[in-house]
Amino acid sequence: MREGFPFVGGGVVAAVIFALPGWSTLAGIAAGFAIFCLWFFRNPRREIPADGGAVVSPGDGKVLGVETVDDQKWLGGQARKISVFLNIIDVHVNRTPIAGKILGVEYRHGKFFNASFDKASEANEANEICVEDDSGRRVVFRQIAGLVARRIVCYLRPGDEVARGEIMGLIRFGSRVEIVVPPDSRIAVKAGDRVRGGSSVMAWLP
Repeated sequence: MREGFPFVGGGVVAAVIFALPGWSTLAGIAAGFAIFCLWFFRNPRREIPADGGAVVSPGDGKVLGVETVDDQKWLGGQARKISVFLNIIDVHVNRTPIAGKILGVEYRHGKFFNASFDKASEANEANEICVEDDSGRRVVFRQIAGLVARRIVCYLRPGDEVARGEIMGLIRFGSRVEIVVPPDSRIAVKAGDRVRGGSSVMAWLP
């Protein structure tokens, strides 16, 4: 992804600068950093489910849990939340869980606790997006910063029309994503499952 260009380019430039006077160790470290960044910002192709009721994962990672929450702001009451932890080796491209219109994008300043901790959901810096499909069904999804991840990137704006599985941003270097669906949705994952952004079905809308 283009967000990785400055990191990859910086590593390559540093490697060349260090190599010219013969500082091979520093050149090797810089080259290794560039290679790591090239790998970290990878964007693999994904097969997007075609079923209209499918809610796909916003990112790659491990499901931390499924719980009942209260979401008065977007869903008008009780809802189901699925949390996914992305470690540093996971693909960090984020994708939209359903097709529809973006109703709101709200950024929240906060802490930088380890994204695998439950308190990260409410306390950490985050970006919350609500999307509504053609049938009026709403899904909320969040990008949450972690202990190392301190930069949330989101391309979406209120009023945008998006497709399911569309690339909408990323979180750099370890993070958490969450989706919140209506309470009568059929949950398709459980704690411990590994999911892939854009292709793994997390829930089925009613």
